[in-house]
Amino acid sequence: MREVLDRLLGWWQEGHQVALATVVGTWKSAPRQPGAAMLVGVDGEAVGSVSGGCVEGAVYELGQQVIASGTPVLQRYGVSDDEAMGVGLTCGGILDVFVERVGREDFPELAEVAADIAAEVPVAVATVVEHPDPGLLGRHLVVRPEGAESSGTLGSARADAAVLDDARGMLAQGRTATLGYGPDGQRRGEGMRVFVSSYAPRPRMLVFGAIDFAAAVARVGTFLGYRVTVCDARPVFATASRFPEADEVVVSWPHRYVEEQVAQAALDPRTVACVLTHDPKFDVPLLEALLGPDAPELAYVGAMGSRRTHEDRLARLRESGLTEDQLARLRSPVGLDLGARTPEETAVSIAAEIIATRWGGGGEPLSTTTGPIHTGHEGPEGKD
Repeated sequence: MREVLDRLLGWWQEGHQVALATVVGTWKSAPRQPGAAMLVGVDGEAVGSVSGGCVEGAVYELGQQVIASGTPVLQRYGVSDDEAMGVGLTCGGILDVFVERVGREDFPELAEVAADIAAEVPVAVATVVEHPDPGLLGRHLVVRPEGAESSGTLGSARADAAVLDDARGMLAQGRTATLGYGPDGQRRGEGMRVFVSSYAPRPRMLVFGAIDFAAAVARVGTFLGYRVTVCDARPVFATASRFPEADEVVVSWPHRYVEEQVAQAALDPRTVACVLTHDPKFDVPLLEALLGPDAPELAYVGAMGSRRTHEDRLARLRESGLTEDQLARLRSPVGLDLGARTPEETAVSIAAEIIATRWGGGGEPLSTTTGPIHTGHEGPEGKD
């Protein structure tokens, strides 16, 4: 929903009722991830996408029906379905799409959810997408971390308590998924499915070295949804005007900045770090701070430099006391082998390695591989 939230909130504030279609389950080579959303809005305007173009026409028509009836619908689109073939889902994937009407009466908590997301306060929305009682479809529970007040209801105190407990765990990990329960929230049962969409603060990208390559990496990091910080000890280079697409530019010795962030628990397993200075007086203490025993294990730590620079850097880091296991977390020379030359091309190669690391991709051309294109998508019964 995040990608269409501004338009959705605008229509909600104006008192309109629109259809919100959300991908709540995917299997095999489905083109979009759970949480992808599409709106059927005022005057029939379509915003967003649930399938990259495959089933948008069918979802659009379903959205118009839901606006008129007010009754939510959970619809499956898959290659084995005649309807799905008719609308063009020929990629071999399967999508579960939940379509609900959203207006002030349907979702009164939307404004507070939007405010939390804008302020980067962790929040999740749990929605009943399947239930034997049709009157409970589309019920929402707004979930916040332990100690913060949640709002809304899924229909019973027992169901709220069960989902709240599970959803808080998912929110802490930034996970979005559909959970199954008995009709009243029983742990061992079936009949109720609840889609939990987590809106954790954006993951962080730390870019060290105020050079032209850093500007390109900052741009692609912002494009990928990271909150980007550029850090350099030289104030003449570390300026906001040189890095307009970064969220913040910090003038500090890089290793001291990392030590401060670690002390504040401001880095987490989603954080990525790109060390682009390739200067030992900056790199070695910085990488000690990023990889050493006091640092959290980050999603990615990459360092720029030639192979000779890399070998020299490894030797210095070993002398400083880093273990082979700690050094194994370092991606250097940074990026995938794309033959990149320019800062922009190099930024793409770094981004490609970050994505591959996150999702377990091998970095090979898809034309030379076999099997599912998207990893981690099983069939509705747990099989590809």
